[in-house]
Amino acid sequence: MSEQSTSAPPQRRTFLMVLPLLAFIALAVLFWFRLGSGDPSRIPSALIGRPAPQTTLPPLEGLQAGGAQVPGLDPAAFKGKVSLVNVWASWCVPCHDEAPLLTELAGDKRFQMVGINYKDAPDNARRFLGRYGNPFDRVGTDANGRASIEWGVYGVPETFVVGPEGTIVYKLVGPITPENYRAVLLPQMVKALKAGS
Repeated sequence: MSEQSTSAPPQRRTFLMVLPLLAFIALAVLFWFRLGSGDPSRIPSALIGRPAPQTTLPPLEGLQAGGAQVPGLDPAAFKGKVSLVNVWASWCVPCHDEAPLLTELAGDKRFQMVGINYKDAPDNARRFLGRYGNPFDRVGTDANGRASIEWGVYGVPETFVVGPEGTIVYKLVGPITPENYRAVLLPQMVKALKAGS
């Protein structure tokens, strides 16, 4: 009497062994294309159209302008002014790239420049501003990153336009460049000015 084979045919066994590998490759290709297809600066913010977070931040200790301490972040300061709020850190490479442009933007007195210094040592932050110039009318220190979470920050740098009623009207993820400043940021700031008139 001959023994009957109880195992699966060799072709079926090979297919079952290769199936998980094929599934993994398909998922890897899907993730690759999805991750590479978007522009991170176009990440939507749930805070657009909502009031800016009501978080008060202490000033960057020792940062002086005109012989006086530069004030920290006070949400009441947003009322009646269009504000450009920039979240930055001295250890952030793109922040170094955008710093000269922020200094140039500070010359436009139609807008209030507000800085949120993110998880930075005060000495390093002051040296950073000493190197490039301080474009900010106010600099709040976010030592533990909690305020940046309330602002919906994904990473530094990020910039917000806050309208004169204290509402966030636009968010830019990534550094300010001459291109995105002219094409997007300045038009949003001017639009906020007109809406507040």
